[in-house]
Amino acid sequence: MNRAIHCRLALVILALMVLGAAGWAVAQTSMQQPQASPKAVVSQTIGISEVTVTYHRPGVKGRTIWGGLVPYGQLWRVGANENTTVSFSDPVKINGKDLPAGTYGLHMIPGQTEWTVIFSRNYSSWGSYFYNQSEDALRLTVTPQPAEPMEWLAFEFGDLTNTSGTLALHWEKLRVPLALTFDTDALVVAHARNEFLRSNAAFSWQGYNQAASYCLRRGINLDEALGWANKSITYNENFANTSTKAALLEKLGRADEAKKARERAEAVAVSEQDVNSLGYQYLQAKQFKEAIALFKKNAKEHPASMNVYDSLAEAYAQTGETKLAVENYNKALSLAPDEDAKIRIRGELQKLQGK
Repeated sequence: MNRAIHCRLALVILALMVLGAAGWAVAQTSMQQPQASPKAVVSQTIGISEVTVTYHRPGVKGRTIWGGLVPYGQLWRVGANENTTVSFSDPVKINGKDLPAGTYGLHMIPGQTEWTVIFSRNYSSWGSYFYNQSEDALRLTVTPQPAEPMEWLAFEFGDLTNTSGTLALHWEKLRVPLALTFDTDALVVAHARNEFLRSNAAFSWQGYNQAASYCLRRGINLDEALGWANKSITYNENFANTSTKAALLEKLGRADEAKKARERAEAVAVSEQDVNSLGYQYLQAKQFKEAIALFKKNAKEHPASMNVYDSLAEAYAQTGETKLAVENYNKALSLAPDEDAKIRIRGELQKLQGK
């Protein structure tokens, strides 16, 4: 072997040795093993909006946390290791202040009486080491609260409604709460308009009636909801969508049109439940004569049903016809299928007979 070839071979062997050593080093540093502060992810749906916190959980381990391990007045990564992040699927108000949908790096500056909470547009850096105030999306001042001991740092959700909830940091004997609020009605309507009714739901009466019914229940977006109800009727006229239309017209103050729509709903009603639902629409509209007529019709056609007499009794009670109300509640009581129903009806009788 000549000297040139020998040199080239030696270089190749050296290169392979270097690469092998590098590969061994990478393998060593990437080996999975337990972390002192394990990773955690907690998510919560509020209305139709998703909130997700990704963080690492250090333990107290007998240490002084506030003013010790976590100094007062200094920026803190709110956990350990990587950047703690919070994601919001939709625009949110946090303690009454607006924050757009997105993912944010979460940082805090603890104080003895007040904390600064920071949502940063930079969420991919390590901890708080690369924090830059120019990247702040929102800053809040929050008052911490005393809490039950918590060994491992945790984020918790509570106080849930369809529009709001509380996201709280809980560690050691301290809790830092953040009030979250979503405009759920607006989000639902936007979803119906821009997504739901541009999917398979747009090719059936059920989809349009579902969207219209939500607006009816919430008392929102009534004009557009009426259009959705009419669209539903063009696919398949039935009791569900005609009664939805009638109720929307009533809320819009179009009483004459609502009356005609209810008459149409009565004409296409096919079940005891349909007639009963329509009767309650009349009750809500203070049209007691029409409500009682429907409930009496239902009782005649379904004499073995507790519900028909229960509804008729309620209508008579609202019109002050106590004797007829008591009579029909007693009929309902005799047909009640379980003890819970009997207890409720006896309660109504006691209220009437105590007058």
